[in-house]
Amino acid sequence: MDVSAFLEGFSVVAEPRNLLYCLIGVLIGMLIGVLPGLGPAATIAILLPIVYGTDPVSAIIMLAGIFYGAQYGGTITSVLLRLPGEASSVVTVFDGFALAKQGKAGTALGIAAIGSFIGATVSIIGLSLLAPVIAGYALDFGPPEMAALALLGVLLVSTIGSGHMLKALIAAGIGMLLATVGRDSFSGAERFTFGSLQLSDGIDFVVVAMGLFGVGEILYNLEERHGKVHAPAKVGNVWPSRADLKESSGAIARGSGIGFLLGVLPGGGAVMSSLAAYATEKRISKTPERFGRGAIQGVAAPETANNAAATSSFIPLLTLGIPANASMAILFGALLILGVTPGPQLVDERPDLFWGVINSMYVGNLILLLLSIPLVGIFVRILRVRPAILAPITVLITVLGVYTINNSVFDIYVMIIFGVIGYLMKKLGFEPGPLVLAFVLGGLVEANIRRSLIIFEGDPTGFVTRPISGTILLVLVLVAAWPIVSGVRKRRRAAAVADQPDREDLRV
Repeated sequence: MDVSAFLEGFSVVAEPRNLLYCLIGVLIGMLIGVLPGLGPAATIAILLPIVYGTDPVSAIIMLAGIFYGAQYGGTITSVLLRLPGEASSVVTVFDGFALAKQGKAGTALGIAAIGSFIGATVSIIGLSLLAPVIAGYALDFGPPEMAALALLGVLLVSTIGSGHMLKALIAAGIGMLLATVGRDSFSGAERFTFGSLQLSDGIDFVVVAMGLFGVGEILYNLEERHGKVHAPAKVGNVWPSRADLKESSGAIARGSGIGFLLGVLPGGGAVMSSLAAYATEKRISKTPERFGRGAIQGVAAPETANNAAATSSFIPLLTLGIPANASMAILFGALLILGVTPGPQLVDERPDLFWGVINSMYVGNLILLLLSIPLVGIFVRILRVRPAILAPITVLITVLGVYTINNSVFDIYVMIIFGVIGYLMKKLGFEPGPLVLAFVLGGLVEANIRRSLIIFEGDPTGFVTRPISGTILLVLVLVAAWPIVSGVRKRRRAAAVADQPDREDLRV
């Protein structure tokens, strides 16, 4: 790690403008986390038009703050309303709401805030130490390696992410198909434009993201929450006792490690990390029956893990140019919009942005810790605002944002179409995340495969003979085969269990 560049990053963060953007980002993130349904991916997508013309460092500091700030805010609704504000806070509902019913809502929120801060800080330290090392090795990556890595990223999100695997693969396939719309960058031929001049330059990523995550999520959540009235639980003392801190210390430590490791993996992310951390605590606990009934570890572990994962997911984005989840895919698009190409060269070409963004997380998480506990009362009041009031305002902002990108009414129509598609996907159990990720990576996959074939003079075996790309492809095959193997093993076990009664009857 370049110590001088690392310290220079703090001077970048210390600029008043960047501090202001960091504060704005984490506050918006907390607010979005409190409002169930919208989420950081949708919020970042909606705000993408605003970053046009903004300094890249300030813009990414703000958008990153929205992402990890939402992890804090999602806890509040999980504990008080039994309604996760974020997908990564689903597990927190089990014990957080049980504690709230026991009159310990304040304790649950306090432990969650402290665990979130510790998990995020541990992960940022790991990010500072590990990211430059990965970037150094990644300099050996050429077109074959980048193509294999991008394919692996799409497959991992589809196979080990949340949701049904086949549906995720279908969504990813549609995303890669949409990425081919427009003029071929190699031959200049138009593909899937149907004679439309507006589609000759392809479908704008911002329009797709704002449609799927913005309009689609709003429509879905309006329907889901229509007529439902939730009264937040009362919040008492938010400062946990020494006994609670001592009881939670092991869960916080383990959650930090699990979150950091799973956050680095494409497809891992905050959701998977919170689930893994909760399952680990329940498995090693001497009193597993307490989980789901108000175990403080059931709040500390997932909340620590999801914040650690939210931070470490920046490692593959900044060092390899591979987004690990849907929110990272939109941040990837934001970087490209701002003229910054994330990848191995980012550390050397833009150290101010690289270290500025990383070091802003130290400041942002400290701000979140200082604000999350005192602002609980305000957020409880916000929860009383009806979705029917917030949704039209959000849609209006989304429409205006899309129009300002290219001053095009056509983009609004495309966004509405993708909004309807996003709504139908949610209704049918398809997650939009794999589609967006594949849409972002689709161009990268195609371009690097075609460049590789030019290098190999049309021989596809070159992908396997190169050590790095061959290893990545081997991992890709193993990841693709694992669900099939595990499915066969489950069927054999089920068949063996079914055969046991028959054998016992024969013995009798």
